[in-house]
Amino acid sequence: MWNYKSAVLSSCFRSSLFFTTNLSAGLDAATAALVTEFLFRFVTSGFYGAATQAFRRVDPPRLGTLGAVVLLPSVAHSLEFLVHSARGTPELAASMAASMAFTALSTAFNLFAMRRGVLIVGDGARSLGRDLASLPRLMVTFLGAAAR
Repeated sequence: MWNYKSAVLSSCFRSSLFFTTNLSAGLDAATAALVTEFLFRFVTSGFYGAATQAFRRVDPPRLGTLGAVVLLPSVAHSLEFLVHSARGTPELAASMAASMAFTALSTAFNLFAMRRGVLIVGDGARSLGRDLASLPRLMVTFLGAAAR
């Protein structure tokens, strides 16, 4: 399975991070980093989103959480590093740091949302528009759960 919602959202957010962190190297370098990350994430995030969606049902839940927040990001960031190293992304350390920080928050949130039927594809899925409309309320709930 491939989660198109994860592919679209992750590609947009992460390519923006790479663009911003590489602006100091010039507009051409920032644009190249953006395009590289967008293409890389569009292909891979659909797979990782589907895997995260599968981890939402693992019992006990802490094992699903471990797989989603440790295993998947380790693989994803290793590949991301290789792709951007080969591409010659100039601000690679800053870009990777920003991407990993984003992952720490986004993966935990995505798993939280998917456990509530949001941002999933397949059986029981809603439209991306309906999912996006429910995100503000879900973010408040997520922050409240994290605070506890």
